Amino acid sequence: MADAAVTDTAPEAHDAHGHDGHGAHVTSTGLSNNKLAMWIFLGSECLLFGGLISTYMLYRGRHSENLGPDQVWDIPFTSASSFVLLMSSLTMVLAVTAAQRKDDRNTRLWLTVTALLGSLFVAGQVYEFTTFYREGLGFTTSLFSSSFYTLTGFHGVHVSVGVIMLLATVGMILKNRIPGDKAEVVELVGLYWHFVDIVWILIFTLVYLIPA
Repeated sequence: MADAAVTDTAPEAHDAHGHDGHGAHVTSTGLSNNKLAMWIFLGSECLLFGGLISTYMLYRGRHSENLGPDQVWDIPFTSASSFVLLMSSLTMVLAVTAAQRKDDRNTRLWLTVTALLGSLFVAGQVYEFTTFYREGLGFTTSLFSSSFYTLTGFHGVHVSVGVIMLLATVGMILKNRIPGDKAEVVELVGLYWHFVDIVWILIFTLVYLIPA
């Protein structure tokens, strides 16, 4: 019954000009142009990280005896920073929910908390890289180190870009400068943020938890 109700009401949400109830252009898939563009972008990002992860898996055993994963990894520390990043997904969900309720105050609050948690994760990654470098694991030390720094570094850049997007969204909401549907904009930022978190779960599992 619920499915039938959804099916019956869905076409009414789009007018004859391909707009949804919020005025956004929609495609034949039922997604707005903005959401479809974000999904296509995330699909291309899957290919990028797929290539980087495959390269790391290929070279993770190419290191010297005293500078491999078993000698440099600090699993408890990385687990803690991973937990921080995963919690940011929860706060992002709260931000999207608040945006859908048109609650600007809580939307800004949860977006800011998400950005802080993301920044904390990036700071932990910088500390980790610095520690590895001081222990002798530079970018060109081995094929293992090159593929490791490239993979995790690219992910760190994506988290940093996400933090900038979050803070920019907070500023735009504060000044009421978001064009179109505000909830959709927050949802698009949330899609990107959840993608970054899911990629890290995959990286953390394959790189840190599964021995070479």
